[in-house]
Amino acid sequence: MSQHVFIVGGSSGIGLATARRLLDQGYTVTIAGRDSAKLAKAKVALRGTANTLRFDASDVSTIVSGFAEIGALDHLVLALGSSKGGGPFSAVSLDEVRMGFDEKVFPHFACAQAALSSIAKTGSITFLSAVSAHWAMPGSAGLGAANAAIAAIVPILAMELRPLRINAVSPGVIDTPWWDFLSANDRESVFAGYVAKTPVGRIGQPDDVARAIEFLISNSFMSGQTITCDGGIGLGSS
Repeated sequence: MSQHVFIVGGSSGIGLATARRLLDQGYTVTIAGRDSAKLAKAKVALRGTANTLRFDASDVSTIVSGFAEIGALDHLVLALGSSKGGGPFSAVSLDEVRMGFDEKVFPHFACAQAALSSIAKTGSITFLSAVSAHWAMPGSAGLGAANAAIAAIVPILAMELRPLRINAVSPGVIDTPWWDFLSANDRESVFAGYVAKTPVGRIGQPDDVARAIEFLISNSFMSGQTITCDGGIGLGSS
């Protein structure tokens, strides 16, 4: 029987790319998201081979019932993101920073807790942090704080929950719907600026990160680690 992977935030971007890659590798995959229409579109994109579950990771009662419905699983991928908390430190509002934690940190934490009753002890949990957690990028203090909080719990949980493996991936600039707050022209301009700063000379694609997640799931000797997948852009910001 194939191993079952549950991807929270699997209806678009990195989560969807991860679902596609894992399905191709023979895993059984269930993707979850809040938007029924996006889930239906994702299922079509995955050729109907993934299971779907409408799931609001910001609602504790939904989390508990969702994991009860999923049942036994081998791996959990938390691909939830938030764009809240960006901006100059002198001007960013505390409410925006708090929303970043509400949309990303607390759902990651709560989903990992809820999974403990049904996840195989030989399995894994993979969190999604971001390069803002460890680069010195002005204007990213709020974003960095949330992503650093996620990265910080990885080694702690790896020790506390062993032999369950706990890891994370820290993506750099990836071409996903996270950037949809920008117009097409602004997005192109911003990406061009990042390309110029990135050693590999391009913007990341969701599958780049999905490959890193697949590695952490499949390698049973990886635990307590955060893999930075950023094309090297963080090298100039440390």
